[in-house]
Amino acid sequence: MRIAQVAPLFECVPPKLYGGTERVVSYLTEELVRQGHEVTLFASGDSETSARLVPGCRRALWQEAGCLETLPHHVRLVEMVAAEAHRFDLIHFHIDYVHFPVVGRLPCPTVTTLHGRLHPPDQEGLFETCSEVPLVSISDDQRRPIPSANWQATVHHGLPLDLHTFRDAPGSYLAFLGRVSPEKGLDRAIEIARRAGMPLRVAARIYPEERPYYERVIEPLLRASPWVEFVGEVGGAAKDDFLGNAHALLFPIEWDEPFGLVMIESMACGTPVIAFRRGSVPEVMVHGVTGFVVEDVAEAEEALGRVPTLSRWACRRTFVERFGAARMAMDYLAVYRRLVGGGSRPIARGAGRAFIAEPLAPIRRHGRLLGPVAAVQSPGGA
Repeated sequence: MRIAQVAPLFECVPPKLYGGTERVVSYLTEELVRQGHEVTLFASGDSETSARLVPGCRRALWQEAGCLETLPHHVRLVEMVAAEAHRFDLIHFHIDYVHFPVVGRLPCPTVTTLHGRLHPPDQEGLFETCSEVPLVSISDDQRRPIPSANWQATVHHGLPLDLHTFRDAPGSYLAFLGRVSPEKGLDRAIEIARRAGMPLRVAARIYPEERPYYERVIEPLLRASPWVEFVGEVGGAAKDDFLGNAHALLFPIEWDEPFGLVMIESMACGTPVIAFRRGSVPEVMVHGVTGFVVEDVAEAEEALGRVPTLSRWACRRTFVERFGAARMAMDYLAVYRRLVGGGSRPIARGAGRAFIAEPLAPIRRHGRLLGPVAAVQSPGGA
C-alpha cells in the first residue's frame, strides 16, 4: 500500500527528547516500512526515517530561533501534500485540523488521528461542518466530549518491542517524566514522594509559556524538597535508564489526558506506574498488574506500599501483548484498507489485533534483556 504520513513540524521525527506525537508517527512509519509498505513521511527536514522523506521545513520549528509563527509552515505543508496526493493510496494526517478544508479535493482517501484533548466549544462545530473527514481517536475516553464526530476507530499507541530494556530488579527512586505544567501534577508527585519517604527524580521539559508556573510553584518546592532531583529532559538511552531503574513511575495527572505515552514506556521497562484515574488511564493501565490506578495523593502513597507485590515481568508482558508497534500498525491498516475500499462504517475496537503467541519468554537482543516477548503475526505488504 502507498501511504503518506503527515507529521507536525514542531519537532523532528523522531524527536531527540520530548515530543509524543512525532514519536508515535515515527514508530508507525518505521513499522509500516518494515512490513513492506511504500511510505512517504512529510516532516521537518532534520527527521530520520527509512521511508521517503519530504521536508516540510528545514528543521523542527521549535528548534528554529527565528520561527515566530508555526501556522504558515503547516499551511504550506498541506499544499505540499496536496501536490503529491496522486502518488498515494491513502494519506494519514497527524496535524490537527489545518488540512480539513482541502480533504474534499484530494484524489485519495484520508484519515486523521487526533492526538490532543477535545473541547466541544472550539471543535464541535468544525466536526459538524467537516463531517466527511474520517477521524481516529487514541483512546475511547478522548472521543467522549464529542461522540458524534466521524470516528472510524480507536487505535492505542504502540512502541517497538525492543525499544526499551526490561529490568527485573526495582530501583530505589520514584520517577516523574513529562512537562512542567499544572495538569501534569509534578507538585503532587513531590508530595507523594515526601509522604512515601522516597527520593524522586524528575525528567521534565519546561516550555517558555510554562516557565512562570515553574518559577512560581515548582522552583520553590524543589528548593524545599531535598529528596527531589531535577534532571531535565532525557531521551534515548538516558530515558531508558531513567525509567527502567526506577522503583515506580508517578503519573498524577489532573486533566483528561488522551493517552499518556510515558505509561507504556514505563511498562516496557517493567516499571510499574502509579496513575491518577483521569482520561485514558483506566484504558491503558491494568490495575494490580502494571501498577495501580488511584484517586488522590493519599491513595498513591498507600499504593506505593504495594508495589513490591507486583511482578515486573507481568508489567512487561502486558506491554508486549497490548502496546507493540506491530499491533498499532495492524489496527491502522484495518482502517486504511476499509477507507481505500470505499467503506465508511467504523470498525470495532480490537479488530485486526496482532496475534501474540504463547508462551512468552525472556530473550536478549544485542545484549539487552528485553523481557517476555513473542512472535507477532504482522500483516504483509499490500
